[in-house]
Amino acid sequence: MKLLTDTVVPARTGKAFVVQRGQRIRVLEVEGGQIGDFVAFNAGNLRERFSQGRTKANQGKIRISTGDRLYSKSNSVLLTIVEDTYGIHDLQYGMCSRWIFESPDYHGFASTLPVGGPLGRPAWGCWENLTEALKAWQIPPEDIPDPLNLFQTVEIDPGTGRMGIVPGRSKPGDYVDLRAEMDCLTALSACPCTGRPLRVQVYEE
Repeated sequence: MKLLTDTVVPARTGKAFVVQRGQRIRVLEVEGGQIGDFVAFNAGNLRERFSQGRTKANQGKIRISTGDRLYSKSNSVLLTIVEDTYGIHDLQYGMCSRWIFESPDYHGFASTLPVGGPLGRPAWGCWENLTEALKAWQIPPEDIPDPLNLFQTVEIDPGTGRMGIVPGRSKPGDYVDLRAEMDCLTALSACPCTGRPLRVQVYEE
């Protein structure tokens, strides 16, 4: 494969990437243990975007890996996971936002994950990161879809339904490759809850 771009997404930031049909986007762990909130749009029609719900329902899975597809709400395949050294990418949780760190009404930290990682408790979340990353395409915050949570492991209590994020076991150099099945606009947030960078490479097959 031919490497086209190689970009570091610094801790607690987000970046957008255009990926042409047939190209691969690779998301890599830099330090390990970092979650990445990933979203995608049809580059030719930005109203068509990744659907967490369709991706779960169409494949009967709450987490996905090699061979699985990312669907839009109209059931088009945006991307396919073609390589994956980690193996668990979550479709249950939504994304963090400034509100969850400020509101006394948030009760979602049923988790053994130390919130904020090495940088301490954050003041904003993936929603703000992705909003900033997608500004150049004039995508309003309310149109940013629920994400595919890369390198995120979630446990669900069968009795109560409570979800908890488990500290990641991903290591430096772990990666997931997604092949674009149409021209896509994608964006990735290096989740502020885990406080480390990620790296993104785009390849021509």
